Amino acid sequence: MAIVSSKMVISFFLLVVVSVAGLRGDQLNPKCLHVKRCGNSGPPIHFPFRLNTQPEDCGYPHPGFTLSCINGTETQLQLPNLKFFVTKIDYESQTIRVSDPDNCLPKQFKQDISYEPFQSTNISPDNFALFSCHPPDRDPDGTFISCLGEPGQKRFPVTPGSDDTLQLNWDTPDCRRCANNQNCTLKRNGTGNETVCFPETRKDIKSKLVTAGFILGSIFLALAVCALYRLYRYDKLEKENQIRIQRFLEDYRNLKPTRYTYADLKRITNQFAEKLGQGAYGTVFKGKLSNEIYVAVKILNSSKGNGEEFINEVGTMGRIHHVNVVRMVGFCADGFRRALVFEFLPNDSLEKFISSADAKDRFLGWAKLQDIALGIAKGIEYLHQGCDQRILHFDIKPHNVLLDQNFNPKISDFGLAKLCAKDQSAVSMTTARGTMGYIAPEVFSRNFGNVSYKADVYSFGMLLLEAVGGRKTSDVTPENTGQIYFPEWIYNLLEEKEDLRLFIETDEDARIAKKLAIVGLWCIQWHPADRPSMKNVVQMLEGEGNNLTMPPNPFASAGSTRMINSTMPPRRLNQELEAIPE
Repeated sequence: MAIVSSKMVISFFLLVVVSVAGLRGDQLNPKCLHVKRCGNSGPPIHFPFRLNTQPEDCGYPHPGFTLSCINGTETQLQLPNLKFFVTKIDYESQTIRVSDPDNCLPKQFKQDISYEPFQSTNISPDNFALFSCHPPDRDPDGTFISCLGEPGQKRFPVTPGSDDTLQLNWDTPDCRRCANNQNCTLKRNGTGNETVCFPETRKDIKSKLVTAGFILGSIFLALAVCALYRLYRYDKLEKENQIRIQRFLEDYRNLKPTRYTYADLKRITNQFAEKLGQGAYGTVFKGKLSNEIYVAVKILNSSKGNGEEFINEVGTMGRIHHVNVVRMVGFCADGFRRALVFEFLPNDSLEKFISSADAKDRFLGWAKLQDIALGIAKGIEYLHQGCDQRILHFDIKPHNVLLDQNFNPKISDFGLAKLCAKDQSAVSMTTARGTMGYIAPEVFSRNFGNVSYKADVYSFGMLLLEAVGGRKTSDVTPENTGQIYFPEWIYNLLEEKEDLRLFIETDEDARIAKKLAIVGLWCIQWHPADRPSMKNVVQMLEGEGNNLTMPPNPFASAGSTRMINSTMPPRRLNQELEAIPE
């Protein structure tokens, strides 16, 4: 049982990922964690600066914060029109001190200069008003710039005492709050120049851990509540189903069925060794009660329905005692395990013997086919008239007609059956039930009339037409499925007096085939009132068939095109419809 759906698991996983990402979303690139230097005595280099050999995300995205090593020992800063050696970087005050590579800083001011993205804090071009003094021995304060001197000249700054280094500072990005050698980087998904420090403070980490713990705890709590609720609902529904079944079995006890345990079924079937078939509601295994008595054990799927199939089959078949209806030997209702035990019929279903028009070795012969049709009709008539309540099968088809050792037909599979009073002219139904191709039109649309026992008559008519026409071995494809409706093909052949099927060798064969086809066409009239009752069907099948008249053409209004040849059209595909509880 899937307590937690796959969607819930995926949602939980995504929330966990988001929560963890919240704890580690702004971490630095591991390649940026180590401090760099040019030589042993160079200033430490880390964010917002980076060496040009490091990844770009190690520094602030501006060329001014990219440094390079010259001769392996000097740290160089490149600004527009300027090159400096970096002598010191103070990350707390966000200042950088630089010097001229030629040891003549004022010489740089002879050209246009720009400090972007920095600002000067000690000297600038405006601090220097250079002038010459003659003769050279005049020295007002003893300070002059010797590197700018020329023969017979000395050059002096306006502001005495200026040194040969330039101090620059930056405001953006701001990492001054990252004290105690914390790493600094731009904040992911932040606005512009927001920064974040690593490692985070204990307060920040604690806050994020508390938030993540709350989120994860809420998720686990929600999942646990959901899982417990689904378990509670599943357990409650199963208990209700078991109570329904137990009450039904108590009422059913007077019919004296044999009740088996699940251990009995394993013994009877030799640990479910021989599988006979499988359907939508269960799997059938061959079993052995004694050396001479064999049974078919149908293990019902616990995941299908709410026990209605089990109650339908046991309740319906327990009322039935007819030669043309499969006899139920017993049942099993052992906890969640449910099963039905039937008499074993060695010749499989009727479908196997009418499914191929080309397999002559499987053709039963027209006389036997007529006997089988009559036996099925008598079985359905018994269901409609022979019991205290009328039993509507709702799934008459060749697959649900089993054949005993003498090829006598027996109707099986009452999982979709409904009970109603004999004088009840209609039954309520909320959805279509049965197998596509055998379902009466009124089951789909009330425009054709109310749903009644005539729905079984329609299904029997389709079974007869399939038996008469056989089934072509050619593949059914979407391109040829809609060429012509299968019963219409039969009708056209009767009107054109064509052979209805292969293997018609005598006049008697032709007479039987024509009789079965005419009865089948009467049974599939669109409106229920136009169809005969099963009692009348039995009478028609027991007669010679010479006096049978052709039914009205139900296909004339559809503008159909006649098909004047014996090539059989492809049949419509059978499709199981799931029964919905009333």
